Amino acid sequence: MIEIIPAIDIIEGQCVRLSKGDYNTQKIYHQDPLAQAQQFEDHGIKRLHLVDLEGAKKSHIVNYKTLERIASKTNLVIDFGGGIKSQEDIYIAFESGAQMVTGGSVAVQNPSLFASWIERYGSEKMILGADARDRKISTMGWKESSELDILDFIQEWMTKGITKAISTDIEKDGMLQGPSFDLYREIKENFPGLFIVASGGISTMQDLITLEQDNIDAVIVGKAIYEGHVSLKELEQFIISKK
Repeated sequence: MIEIIPAIDIIEGQCVRLSKGDYNTQKIYHQDPLAQAQQFEDHGIKRLHLVDLEGAKKSHIVNYKTLERIASKTNLVIDFGGGIKSQEDIYIAFESGAQMVTGGSVAVQNPSLFASWIERYGSEKMILGADARDRKISTMGWKESSELDILDFIQEWMTKGITKAISTDIEKDGMLQGPSFDLYREIKENFPGLFIVASGGISTMQDLITLEQDNIDAVIVGKAIYEGHVSLKELEQFIISKK
């Protein structure tokens, strides 16, 4: 069964969404991320993808207090990302209640540090952030592009112990036009042992069904929930039907 992972993106302590990672498109959906997280949990959700968008922009963790609140007042398994660039950042993230940390920019800009985290914390706690535009890895809150091909990037980090990756097609993110099915199929075919999390573009329940049929392990759902394209009741029924 594909794992459903709702997303909460944080700016100034509020639940927001962007389109294609553009901060100028910011839209606030909930004043209280904790209340939103509790609503997810009430509908049978077990996982949460929590992103510190301010942290991603400023290159250091900012909204750890929001992480702490959600972790202490729900039973959600939280993977946290956004601005995790130093030993202090990752320490704060885990101390604040994250069960997993996603590293994208740091894996490109400071690979030795990211590799040391995999060794220290274990592959179960570290997720590779493989976010790309036109198949090239993007960093720094998606403001900077690299020449790294997404498949080469994933392959390199799998040799260093990574077993889980979140991949966002930036051009699809927040657009509600469907995910990059071909990209995720290609990743899964090339790396069948990788736990791959699809992210970006989910617009209907059928998108989730198709990804499941393609043997994709998990999917992050964000704007589709907030804009009413996919209801929490539908997600709850989908989860129940797979038990």
